[in-house]
Amino acid sequence: MTGRPARSGTAARYLDPSAPVADRVRDLLGRMTLAEKVGQVNQRMYGWDAWERTPDGHRLSDAFRAEVAAYDGMGALYGLQRADAWSGVGFADGITAADGARVADAVQRHVVEKTRLGIPVLLVEEVPHGHQALDGTVLPVNLAVGATWDPGLYEAAAAGAAAELRARGGHVALVSALDLVRDPRWGRAEECFGEDPYLAARFTEALVRGMRSSGVGVVLKHFAGQGATVGGRNSAATELGARELHEIHLTAARAGVRAGAAGVMAAYNEFDGLPCVANRDLLTGLLRETWGFDGIVVADGCAVDRLVRLTGDPVAAGALALDAGCDLGLWDACFPRLGEAVAGGLLAEAALDTAVARVLTLKFRLGLFEQPYTPASPPEQPLPLRELSERIARASLTLLEHDGRTLPLDTAVRRVAVIGPNADSVAQQIGDYTAPQRPGGGTTVLEGVRAAAPAGTGVTYARGAELTGDDVGGVPDAVALARAADVAVLVLGGSSARSDDTSFEANGAAVVGAGRPSGMTCGEGVDLADPALPAGQSALLAAVAATGTPVVVVLVQGRPHALPDLSGTAAAVLTCWYPGPWGGRAVGDVLFGAASPEGRLPVSVPRSAAQLPVFYNVKDHGYRGYVDQPAVARHPFGHGLSYGTVAYGEPRLSRSAVTVADPTLTCRVTVRNTGRHRVRETVQLYVRRLSGGSSWPRVRELRGFVRLDLAPGAEGEAVFGIDAEVLGSVTRELAVAVEPGELRLETGPSSARTRGAALVVGTARSAEPVVKSPRSGCR
Repeated sequence: MTGRPARSGTAARYLDPSAPVADRVRDLLGRMTLAEKVGQVNQRMYGWDAWERTPDGHRLSDAFRAEVAAYDGMGALYGLQRADAWSGVGFADGITAADGARVADAVQRHVVEKTRLGIPVLLVEEVPHGHQALDGTVLPVNLAVGATWDPGLYEAAAAGAAAELRARGGHVALVSALDLVRDPRWGRAEECFGEDPYLAARFTEALVRGMRSSGVGVVLKHFAGQGATVGGRNSAATELGARELHEIHLTAARAGVRAGAAGVMAAYNEFDGLPCVANRDLLTGLLRETWGFDGIVVADGCAVDRLVRLTGDPVAAGALALDAGCDLGLWDACFPRLGEAVAGGLLAEAALDTAVARVLTLKFRLGLFEQPYTPASPPEQPLPLRELSERIARASLTLLEHDGRTLPLDTAVRRVAVIGPNADSVAQQIGDYTAPQRPGGGTTVLEGVRAAAPAGTGVTYARGAELTGDDVGGVPDAVALARAADVAVLVLGGSSARSDDTSFEANGAAVVGAGRPSGMTCGEGVDLADPALPAGQSALLAAVAATGTPVVVVLVQGRPHALPDLSGTAAAVLTCWYPGPWGGRAVGDVLFGAASPEGRLPVSVPRSAAQLPVFYNVKDHGYRGYVDQPAVARHPFGHGLSYGTVAYGEPRLSRSAVTVADPTLTCRVTVRNTGRHRVRETVQLYVRRLSGGSSWPRVRELRGFVRLDLAPGAEGEAVFGIDAEVLGSVTRELAVAVEPGELRLETGPSSARTRGAALVVGTARSAEPVVKSPRSGCR
């Protein structure tokens, strides 16, 4: 076997690559001591503590050697190559791309060759939007990915990110995919694909497929409902009922499990007083017994330690989490004491064996026993990952408002003033959980505008205001530049950029509270009570607009900021979320017409914090709105303009009536480009229930989307295949089934602009559930 030491005596069955995985696991488990078993479910060491920088490179630390010796093995090592302000790892002392495979192999060689059974270690890395390591290619954040409405593009990028990880010795990627933006005040909104379960499910599938194609196992974060915490407060309680959980927050997880995810990470939040990591109904009843999931469940960082407040001591806390279905700890002090829990009768050794078996199964499935070291030839990717990152950035740019004249900027524009606190900073456009970047890497919006502008165009710059606060000291300079320009590009928004003086929680979340100065306005631990733009930015916008120069607002942000009515203030409003290091190039190309805006909102944009929640798929109670302001979003889910105009026909159904036994039909809609520019139109399909069903319906629910490329004057037809998955709804038994009643199938360019056709679902015979779920909610 490649890279493995010879064993004396009869060859163990677990070392036989021709034996079934279940037999290999059973044989290996039978040879293990209690201490070795406990070691396999532990991931308590920070990976950056496993090595030390030396004049000649890197050496394994004494702390790492002691950790391996304590359990005669190691289950998983988290973040060997992680670099950021929290870990304190940078280019001066970190592991670069040139060193990654060598250091990873040194870790693996020590574990394989210096332990009794030679069980390889899982090398687990954060891949929030690219591998969070020095020289890792950074992708736009998930919210930008969601704005592309292009799972195929993301699948290619996920495969590229996984190939980078594998080339540096990593095996498992931790990736946020399951959370939804149900409250934009939440600082982790940037890690979500959007507010809609169907959209998130399609991107989760793409993520898993892409990474599996490059030989990497994916652990999906976070299971489940973390985006529904009360008030947008990070890691806080949720007020979810069982139906809301099943209808909204489990859809992406179910899709990821079906696609072959290697694992899920239990979320920090709790249901009805019990944290997810200790929720047996969720981790065992639903995930394993109902869905048939056979991968691993990983605790979030230090999450098991929080259970001590319930159990009174760490031994019982570890037993509680493992017995609920958690297989692998993360940095906690409880799982290392599971041996005490077994010896004291708090935990059956058979339960520990079950968790160990799942960890070992993953190692066998990833081929680590045959090839524990970095492959000499990682999978080749058809496109460079940097190119894919820029393509995602360009596809994510979403035009929210436009006067129909100002963009794209034409040759008559000879003087452009680029203004704003987000105009000239790569760090402020790449999002939270990003490794340090090499100096000079990336392209800011200012640089992108200069590069895209025709020769002879004058481009000036002023910061104008700070990201936070109400200081208007820079406004006069900005106003002077705007007055002298033909157009002002005003780059506003937020930042998740961490710095060396940022304080952190034990789990790596930023500590940014009232009265604590920080450049961060978004990211984990950075929640906002009011998601409106800060007073200084708003004052800058008003002052620049007052000059009479046409203003194009570009929002670089990790959450949808609440926006006032800008129709009389700005000629155009463009959001690019956090578009990654090369997002500035994408912005410049779109402003000057080298590319057209094609993004669509993956999340609703609120008018103010006072109207929250504002997601589109609310229950359909016919609410008319507040006395002082509308209840609907400033810009609805699915919205996005192009430089052209399009016209939609009525949706046409192949059948106007179906049965629960045979719900298949086809929906078609014709879309015509009525403008002068080529457009890429995202045609959206929604289902609306008018009568019948097990519970009160939602206003409408996304159930499909098709992208059409249309030349000026051209027509295209979007075709949707309708089946049980599209028409299914959650029943009273919390199963998903097609239920009889009257529906409308609606198509359109956004959730607020649809045209529908009636569909009757009859009762020929009872429908079989598409996916079964527990009758009870999570306790």
